[in-house]
Amino acid sequence: TRRSSDLLERSGYSVVTAGDGRSAIAMAQREQPDLIVLDIMLPVLDGVEACKEIRKFSPVPIIMLTAKDQEIDKVLALELGADDYVTKPFALHEFLARVKARLRRQASTHGGHEDPIALGTIVLDPSRQQLTVRGKEVALAPKEFGLLRVLMENHGRVVTRQTLLDKVWGYDFEGEQQTVSVHIRWLREKIEEDSRSPRHILTVRSRGYMFKA
Repeated sequence: TRRSSDLLERSGYSVVTAGDGRSAIAMAQREQPDLIVLDIMLPVLDGVEACKEIRKFSPVPIIMLTAKDQEIDKVLALELGADDYVTKPFALHEFLARVKARLRRQASTHGGHEDPIALGTIVLDPSRQQLTVRGKEVALAPKEFGLLRVLMENHGRVVTRQTLLDKVWGYDFEGEQQTVSVHIRWLREKIEEDSRSPRHILTVRSRGYMFKA
């Protein structure tokens, strides 16, 4: 919205705007921004579809703007790779706080070389943002990568859904724990030989999840 872009510019950020979903995708490719704010109700191509397309070429943080009655769209947007959402109408100071928190989080995850995590036939390389399963490279969305990383770093230990939300989505995230369950399901489909009978990502009833090699 115009209010949002004005606020960001007054706060010292450089802002470029797009009037529809298609233009937003092209602009994301051309400008390579540090963060994208997408309204779900965009013309030509809606925000959810634009998010899906942007995720095909960029891990840039994406904040979705949604209306209160768009619960289904919120879940879908997060499944497709959005990092956070702000419900309209919103207070400008809250919106700015979300933007700052997301940019801080992005900056803190881009420092230095990190050694690959190898557990059995699964190798996760944080520096290259690369996953290899049984010798084959597997593509992951940013949130899937983050979830798998936390689980593998804590292999053999139970990690609660709330801990996963905090570590992967951030303490400022206000989404539902269902978001974690959806991403876990997607992960299993990519790394398990049989996602209906997982051997690596195990559900620990009433507690959370555990990774086993």
